[in-house]
Amino acid sequence: MDMQQQIEQRLRESFAPLHLEVQNESHMHNVPEGSQSHFRVVLVSDRFDGKPLLQRHRAVNGTLSDELAGGIHALALHTMTPEEWFAKGGEAPQSPPCLGGGKA
Repeated sequence: MDMQQQIEQRLRESFAPLHLEVQNESHMHNVPEGSQSHFRVVLVSDRFDGKPLLQRHRAVNGTLSDELAGGIHALALHTMTPEEWFAKGGEAPQSPPCLGGGKA
């Protein structure tokens, strides 16, 4: 199982999401081809009801602690309740282009 699939599985098990997107954005960074080190996660779950953003991110980081310790360099998190998701029209921001590490 690759890292993207592992992240998806762990998040599905822990958050029973209404919507989940896990994108490997490593190709946008100055890393070797085929890397699995930079990810964007859009996670919509009832489990975020009443929780501030910091608690949501801590919950995701806790769920993915093994993955974060084992090679994930960057994790862009967009955590929302279903109400927030629908209010945003089912959209989350895209990651900006990488400007560091010598990638032009």
